[in-house]
Amino acid sequence: MTSGLIFGLTGIAVFAIGLFGALVMVEPLRRVLALKLCSVGAGFLLVVGAWREPPEAPDPVPHALVITGIVVMISATAVALALIRRLHMLERDTDD
Repeated sequence: MTSGLIFGLTGIAVFAIGLFGALVMVEPLRRVLALKLCSVGAGFLLVVGAWREPPEAPDPVPHALVITGIVVMISATAVALALIRRLHMLERDTDD
């Protein structure tokens, strides 16, 4: 087994675990964390796909996509956490 295959299978496993968690979990915070795991697995697969043998230059487009994905993931997580917090506060107010 080559290292690229091992890293690729690891990326697929991380993505699959995150997807399973996003589909199974009921609590919103756990779903957000599971979707973050999906994002990390997808980014890992893009980096593995861009890797080339040492004399060749790696493909820069997947690396740029991963960097963009990280920024989008952080922004989406912040919005999701703010929405979860607001929903929690609204639920707490209606319980009184």
